Amino acid sequence: MIALGIVLLVIGWLVGIPIVTTLGVIAIVAGLVLWALGSMGRPVGGRRWYY
Repeated sequence: MIALGIVLLVIGWLVGIPIVTTLGVIAIVAGLVLWALGSMGRPVGGRRWYY
């Protein structure tokens, strides 16, 4: 999720499409939240680790 967000962020920035950049930022934030929840030992989506 974080890698997808970074790719979308870079593509949106290079092409100049603000909606793709916004989606990239949202994907990065969602990935960081899922990663933080998974690293605390809390099951995310039925999985103990999210990666």
